[in-house]
Amino acid sequence: MIYRKATIKDIPLIQVVRNSVKENQLSNPTLIPNELAEEFITVRGTGFVCEIDDTIVGFSIVDFIENNVWALFLLPEYEGKGIGKKLHQLILDEYFSKTQKTIWLSTKQILEQNYFTKNRAGKTQDFTERK
Repeated sequence: MIYRKATIKDIPLIQVVRNSVKENQLSNPTLIPNELAEEFITVRGTGFVCEIDDTIVGFSIVDFIENNVWALFLLPEYEGKGIGKKLHQLILDEYFSKTQKTIWLSTKQILEQNYFTKNRAGKTQDFTERK
């Protein structure tokens, strides 16, 4: 398992991962064209990928302009293995190395369910913001 910064060459496989998810599916895959993904990993922010056997199985992208986690997705068969947690931590570390502004993460499910989860210390944390 290799974690590394995302590059423009990764975008086609990032799109495969993005369009394979079961939750937070795009109503139309063309809503996120390759050019937009490129802008987010080269201009607006940065991204990370997780590779297993030369295949991208997950990715995360942070947006420094809007101060949010723009994307965090895994191939469904790799969920529950700690990959998403590691990708999340990588973008948070990158983000907070550049700014101390609040970062936002939201999805349709989080907003609809007022979703809370427990962090490693066992405290309930609202992941729609981090201060």
